Amino acid sequence: MTRKQIAIIGGGPAGLMAADVLSPFHDVHIYDKQKGIGQKFLVAGQGGLNITNSLTGSELATKYTPEYFLKDALTAFDSLAVRDWLQGMGIGTFAGSSGRIFPEKGITPADVLKKIKKKLSLQGVEFHMKHSFTGFGEGRKINMKNGRLNVVVEADYYIFALGGASWPVTGSTGDWRGAFEAAEIRTLPFRSSNCGTDINWPENIRTSHAGKPLKNIAFSVNGIQEKGEAVITAYGLEGNAIYPLVPEIRNALANNEAVQIILDLKPFNTEEQLVQKIEGKTSAKTKNYAEIFNLSPVHIALIKAYTSKETFLSPELLARSLKHIALPVQSLRPVEEAISTVGGIDLDEMNPDFSFKKLPICFAIGEMLDWDAPTGGFLLQGSFSMGHRVGNTILEREKIL
Repeated sequence: MTRKQIAIIGGGPAGLMAADVLSPFHDVHIYDKQKGIGQKFLVAGQGGLNITNSLTGSELATKYTPEYFLKDALTAFDSLAVRDWLQGMGIGTFAGSSGRIFPEKGITPADVLKKIKKKLSLQGVEFHMKHSFTGFGEGRKINMKNGRLNVVVEADYYIFALGGASWPVTGSTGDWRGAFEAAEIRTLPFRSSNCGTDINWPENIRTSHAGKPLKNIAFSVNGIQEKGEAVITAYGLEGNAIYPLVPEIRNALANNEAVQIILDLKPFNTEEQLVQKIEGKTSAKTKNYAEIFNLSPVHIALIKAYTSKETFLSPELLARSLKHIALPVQSLRPVEEAISTVGGIDLDEMNPDFSFKKLPICFAIGEMLDWDAPTGGFLLQGSFSMGHRVGNTILEREKIL
């Protein structure tokens, strides 16, 4: 067997997984523009490293858009496979709320990254830090920059895992698009996903209630509903009940459509049940409403701001309004603040195995491709699955599998 030269550009989860699959058989080099690998991986884990989700099979695949693009990769290397892979490095995992999977207590994101890097180093992977991709060279070469030094890399296969445009402080800036456009590979502008929304709050909500949580509520946009929690911010709303609605909001805004987030303060009660609670009670005092419906001051402020005086003074109308408070959306938060982005490489440029149609020895994986998934472990899972798929594709091409 002739060992091939594999250049992986980007040291995030997708690139690291590809390196793990390939390095027992080929010479693998990882290039990253930062001083260390996995910078976004470390930032993402600051609030708890949600490394995958317990969903498997078709249930897992439905969390991705477009579903067809990642289905085979997810089937071949699903959340159970990720947990087994981690366990093989001594990283135990457990299922948290809503099926989210985390490393066992006491294992930090830095610990996970160290163990992955140690495994790859033992398998012969070489790491080249502070190397930035600048473009495609002649023949099978690519150009890179290491400080002021121009570097030419030549390999048998290239795997690009350059990330999207979220969290640019980690090096994920999306500035690679120009190099791919110059190679006549179509890219799409990056847009925010899994991000907050801008709402023009009345001044009293902005000044008195920013930072306060909304718990046990539901939001819906165009009939798509999500239960969970959110936080009122000075600019709008943020949280796990908002993020899954972002694709619908983004599409509507792109079509210049007015968008409203419908807030349901009582998602576990029907309108009829709420009306029954207030039947026979004619007082219109806020205090009574708060007691009857267990409403917080922030709930009352939202009701007053986004319902009419007539509704607020009518017990029955107010009871019904608790499930339908319309909050007009101005925009989504910028890509720099988003947890993830869509855009990047147009999927029409790609083969099903994540190789480029125009450059068959080159592959792209991770967030630099135009796919989407919600938070909850699905973003990392998608990247791991793509890296695994590309690694095995190259092994198949070289008749190793």
